[in-house]
Amino acid sequence: MRSLILVAVIGISCVGKQNGVPNPVFDKDIEPIIVQHCTPCHRENGGAPFVLTSFEAVKKKAKTIAKVTANRIMPPWPADPNYTHFLKENILTSEQIATIQNWVKQGSKPGKNPGKLLSKVTPFVSNLGTPDMVLDLDTVTLQQGDQDRFFLVKTSGRMPQKKYVRAVEFIPGQPQLVHHFNGHLINYEKGSKLDFTTQPLKVEMKYEESRPVNKDLNLMANNGIIPERVHSVVNYLPGVFGTEYPDGIGTFQLSEEFSIVGNDVHYGPSRKTVVDKSKIHLFFTETPPSRGLGELMLGTNGVSKIVPPLVIKPNTISKHVTEFTVPADISVLTVNPHLHLLGTSFKAYAIKPNGDTIRLISIPRWDFRWQYFYTFPTMVKIPRGSIIRAEAIFDNTDNNPNNPNRPPKTVAERFDYGGSSMRASDEMFQFIITYVAWQPGDEKISLKK
Repeated sequence: MRSLILVAVIGISCVGKQNGVPNPVFDKDIEPIIVQHCTPCHRENGGAPFVLTSFEAVKKKAKTIAKVTANRIMPPWPADPNYTHFLKENILTSEQIATIQNWVKQGSKPGKNPGKLLSKVTPFVSNLGTPDMVLDLDTVTLQQGDQDRFFLVKTSGRMPQKKYVRAVEFIPGQPQLVHHFNGHLINYEKGSKLDFTTQPLKVEMKYEESRPVNKDLNLMANNGIIPERVHSVVNYLPGVFGTEYPDGIGTFQLSEEFSIVGNDVHYGPSRKTVVDKSKIHLFFTETPPSRGLGELMLGTNGVSKIVPPLVIKPNTISKHVTEFTVPADISVLTVNPHLHLLGTSFKAYAIKPNGDTIRLISIPRWDFRWQYFYTFPTMVKIPRGSIIRAEAIFDNTDNNPNNPNRPPKTVAERFDYGGSSMRASDEMFQFIITYVAWQPGDEKISLKK
């Protein structure tokens, strides 16, 4: 079967010299690799547990770096580049890996001016540049020993006039603990909410109860009319950076008075008492919307059933599938696979009505810690009548090092408060697709900013 997405015949692992630079020094051969592939996370305020912004810091971790890069654990890029390609792929060539190995084996020589490039690495503030507006979320204190905690949150803003927004970015205050954030926009007609305030608000959510979001977060306008709601203006998962598209695609309007609501902010277990002060960044544009984004979710909480049902018996390895037939031509921009701790692999593709296959994504080694939103270099058309199919394998045995249960026990989707359980110890199987309605020429539109 033919594929609509061209994939290089020679994989990434075969690119470059297999032996690397024979006598590498840090400033010439290693430092550029660290700056490009490591410091986006391994810097002050970044998502990694330690910084690599000096020669001394890199040398201290040299053996670890050599090990994790040789095993392609780092830099993290779970998607198989031999299946499909995406923007911002963070993958080392075999030559780069061999160069790192040579550098460590030969004593980690500094070169003449080590640290010149690293000295220019700034603390993490934003992946998308300087925001036009910053909204603070309410402070959350996480006690040592706390297990999963969930909150409904609201943060609001007021402006003198309406604005167009091209991108929204969630910045976790505690990236090691924030598991996910899903934010939606509430636009109010100016003056329709007499008690409007920009003061952030949070309500802790317990699974034993169903929370009426509108009441808890005081979202209704005073005239009783439900305000305009824009779904999923911002989402966050571990390792995710902000997503932006060319101006006009996905752009939306912001009212003079608005709120961004997080229906489920999830914090994982904390080893010490910490305070989280997360933020939301808004990026404005003068370009009005050309096409709005659509979101298609397969599997858990989505439009398609999981077969067999997601009930994973102890000491078993099981494969589960979910399918959906698209009712109209769509152009796919971004895909996001989502599993929890028992997941070991994920693959998704579409089968056209004529039987041809459109490759979407393959993750042969699932890692719960890195769940990106993968954006294609150009839009990918999926024609009407095509079947989108996602497949996942789950390992509920002692051989799975991520299994939260020792000994293993039955793990399944759980539905506690009107939706599925978000707890990492339960399980999910989702495939989320961000798309626009197809137009002729979409396949030639670059999604690179």
